[in-house]
Amino acid sequence: MQTLHVDLGHSRYPIDIGPGLLGDAGLLDARIPGRDLLIVSNVTVAPLYLERLRRSLPGRRVGECILPDGESHKTLATAGTIFDALVAQRQNRDATLVALGGGVVGDLGGFAAACYQRGIACVQVPTTLLAQVDSSVGGKTGVNHPGGKNLIGAFHQPAAVIADTDTLTTLPDRELRAGLAEIVKYGCICDAGLFDWLEINLPRLLARDPAALTHAIAASCRLKASVVARDERESNVRAILNFGHTFGHAIEAATAYTSYLHGEAVAIGMLIAADLSARLGLIDREAAARLRALLERAGLPVAAPAIGADRARTLMQMDKKVRAGALRLVLLDALGNAVVTADYDESALTATLTEYFA
Repeated sequence: MQTLHVDLGHSRYPIDIGPGLLGDAGLLDARIPGRDLLIVSNVTVAPLYLERLRRSLPGRRVGECILPDGESHKTLATAGTIFDALVAQRQNRDATLVALGGGVVGDLGGFAAACYQRGIACVQVPTTLLAQVDSSVGGKTGVNHPGGKNLIGAFHQPAAVIADTDTLTTLPDRELRAGLAEIVKYGCICDAGLFDWLEINLPRLLARDPAALTHAIAASCRLKASVVARDERESNVRAILNFGHTFGHAIEAATAYTSYLHGEAVAIGMLIAADLSARLGLIDREAAARLRALLERAGLPVAAPAIGADRARTLMQMDKKVRAGALRLVLLDALGNAVVTADYDESALTATLTEYFA
């Protein structure tokens, strides 16, 4: 097991990464506070791992709330079912919500924990690669709206993150590839060495080599923890973590959150952002080509849906990085370094949107 920490100054929490953690009663006893717990999971993950987790929590009063699976269910209505479960089970302010599942469960569970009685503890137990490397860390929670991704939410840091890598053995190949997109993102924005490592070790990751997966997860969490520690509430540098997401979120919203997994949309979004970076002369075409080649080798989509440039731009205007009507974009000035800027040639953006979304 590897243990990292997110240190925010006012609080600090651990990220445990390794095999067999759901069965480690001692670890769970140390990491999950409170007597009263509500485990939030979904219809896919609960049959696989809920009972294993419950057995490792002796002496607790454990309730459960099982949600439907899929990004299309990341809504206020679904969050309402979690509130209903908390109330029905008479959970109080000293209760802890345990989010057992992928990014959707983690976002919904964290959001419900942030709101219920104005805030209860939340422990993230991510079971997908994407959640283990990204969404479980950093305290962003929320639900989608037809007008945009994650428009309703709160910052609510978890008490702990427990990433049991054994859960990746049951992960569908498509979900594994979607998680790889977020690891590629870290290599693009702040670690060229990780990008190089991915180009060499991608076959090991696709084959689910435990050592390679643990290395990639730990590297990703370490990078994200460093960024979050500098900017918890995304007032400046944390925005680089949204590389590819402005375009990707537009793709998800335009397709009603049903056609693409989040990581798939982010993969396309990263390619679009890299293309725009090359048009603007920030990176050379070779760098953009390396990114495309890596994404294609990972089995990720690289073609955007034909939603039209105008529709894409309209959806992008709901991005949370918009300030005073100006859309700030996360671009690359090198593989391994990202910049956040609203100072770009609009004609280059229009040309990029037209090429990809027409």
